[in-house]
Amino acid sequence: MNEEELKEPLGYAAIEKYDPEKLEKLESHYKVILELLGEDVNREGLQKTPLRVAKSMQYLTQGYHQDPMEMLLSARFKEDYRQMVIVKDIEIYSLCEHHLIPIIGKAHVGYIPNGYITGLSKIARVVEAYSRRLQVQERLTTQIKDAIQEALHPLGVAVVIEARHLCMSMRGVQKQNSVTTTSDFIGAFERETTRAEFFQLISANLH
Repeated sequence: MNEEELKEPLGYAAIEKYDPEKLEKLESHYKVILELLGEDVNREGLQKTPLRVAKSMQYLTQGYHQDPMEMLLSARFKEDYRQMVIVKDIEIYSLCEHHLIPIIGKAHVGYIPNGYITGLSKIARVVEAYSRRLQVQERLTTQIKDAIQEALHPLGVAVVIEARHLCMSMRGVQKQNSVTTTSDFIGAFERETTRAEFFQLISANLH
């Protein structure tokens, strides 16, 4: 992988990684796509657009090259704690696999340890890794749950995702304010009382 550092004003530096061979192929394909749409790829505003889009798509789908299990196991610790651990309001930016249009929302993830915990940031990283792929919300929800279950073997896992699908807002039925909610539970969270406590905690404004 080739590493490119893009420096911005005020000392900010964003580091992004690209595969040069794939980048070149994607750039050529996007140039053809723009031409098929009726654009002049040689005009000033579009001359670098194929390259920009190629970089953007590699960044937005980097989750294919990330291993969520490895993330969780890299910070797995023994701990005798058997109450709920919840990381809520994790931002999600994904792409709908049907139209390649953004899915924007948030995930709430909870688990009850059974001898092992993981670093809190790893939960967010797992959400990010699966989000940065072409997705449907239902599958994304289950993938997050399964990864935590497999890595930690907790007493239970709960995942709830709330998201807006811009394919519904920008095209198709064009419903601007619709929100899709998906959930997946295993173990202790299949009990009504435990699940109710989880929903109460993710709905509470405690900060």
